[in-house]
Amino acid sequence: MNILLCVKQVPDTTEIRIDPVKNVLIREGVPSILNPFDSYALEAAARIKDKDPGATITVLSMGPAQAQVALRECLSIAADSAYLISGREFGGSDTLATSYILSCAIRKLEEIKGPFDAIFCGKQAIDGDTAQVGPEIAEHLGLPLVTYAHEAEAADDKLKIRREVEKGYEIVEVKTPCLVTFTKPAWEVRYPTIARKLRADQTEIPVLSLEDLPNIDPKRIGLNGSPTRVKKTYVPSKQKAGVTISEKDGEKAGKMITELLKQAALI
Repeated sequence: MNILLCVKQVPDTTEIRIDPVKNVLIREGVPSILNPFDSYALEAAARIKDKDPGATITVLSMGPAQAQVALRECLSIAADSAYLISGREFGGSDTLATSYILSCAIRKLEEIKGPFDAIFCGKQAIDGDTAQVGPEIAEHLGLPLVTYAHEAEAADDKLKIRREVEKGYEIVEVKTPCLVTFTKPAWEVRYPTIARKLRADQTEIPVLSLEDLPNIDPKRIGLNGSPTRVKKTYVPSKQKAGVTISEKDGEKAGKMITELLKQAALI
């Protein structure tokens, strides 16, 4: 099975800061990590490879040169090869433009590596939380889509997917080629091995520029090709929650609670 994995390098959300003037994320000095949902998709692909050693995993990302760090992490865990889409022309792309660029790059890679049986993506990126890019890639490529997957099992020309639904789980089968987005499973993802990490550090990662994607429409990429605009980003102000009543007399405490509930129009 020939699997393509789309990943993104994101700022560590435990270190997020907002520019109070520009109302944008401050990325300088903020550590970047592999998007956690993408790591779940990588683990799902790795489990297929465990059962089928002939399977291949190709990783694709779009971003600045530093995104190679996330790609090398994937190589050190289970991926066989990695490609980066990078160029100033792609900067400022929203989810629609990003998914279009990725779909064009996927078509280009299929000329090099042959058709992909499955494309795996994380459910969403933790820096945007839109959950739009994966489904949009499927639409651009005309592929069947399965979302909220926990695990995938390959069988002939199909994938058997265990996916999360509101009241539990369901098992669905989808014919390949297809696109699947993954959410957090019950199991932990694997760690890199020393041997793979050393090999990943020495692996050359090809960079795809706009010139390498001759069929792309320049009007559909970057800031000018993005129909959405982020007007403001901010951190909600913290509000004190709850009231502590230290009254030891039960009757008085009850009256105090009743009065508070009345003030809040709850009774």
